[in-house]
Amino acid sequence: MIDALSSVLSPRFGAPASEERPGRFTIHDLVAEFGITARTLRFYEEKGLLTPERRGLERLYSRRDRARLKLVLMGKSVGFSLEEVRDMLDLYDLGDGQATQLTVALTRFEDKLLELEARRRDIDRAHAELSHARDIVRARLAALAEPEPPRHARPR
Repeated sequence: MIDALSSVLSPRFGAPASEERPGRFTIHDLVAEFGITARTLRFYEEKGLLTPERRGLERLYSRRDRARLKLVLMGKSVGFSLEEVRDMLDLYDLGDGQATQLTVALTRFEDKLLELEARRRDIDRAHAELSHARDIVRARLAALAEPEPPRHARPR
């Protein structure tokens, strides 16, 4: 999935990888490319999602780390937890040509789509109810703002 899925992700999750890109990236490279903070990168490292090489105080991220970061950001943006993302990424190392990883990813993606569709229906229903209530309140306020017609005095 790291190679297979990172190639199909939206361009907003970093520039497309090319053969011309170096094999190592500094924290500054990834911060600039993905529009995230160095603190975010260090957090993902603490969580075991990225494993940069250390040279003194400098962190050097591999192409694999870059691809994993891209997948983490994509996963987070569509509602996956970091734990769910890590579980999918960890399947990469099974050595089965990514078949298990891709199968699990497909299942999780389909489940997430069903979840999002249900949430969309709930939001659409809430939107319709709130719009209806708003229209009633507007009509009542408009009625209150209209001057009352003059009352004709009845002869006694």
